[in-house]
Amino acid sequence: MTDQRQRAIAAEGGRAAHEQGTAHEFSSAEARQAGQKGGEAVSRDRNHMAQIGRRGGER
Repeated sequence: MTDQRQRAIAAEGGRAAHEQGTAHEFSSAEARQAGQKGGEAVSRDRNHMAQIGRRGGER
């Protein structure tokens, strides 16, 4: 199965869940907590953080 087809199937499921009212919608507090958890996980990778530091202010 291609990535594109897999995304299309997942999107259909998401739309169906929202129509049924069973989909989870994050509150701003939940989203903030999830983002913090992700940031902490990424920052544990010292090599990754070192690469970011070497790039400095580049975009």
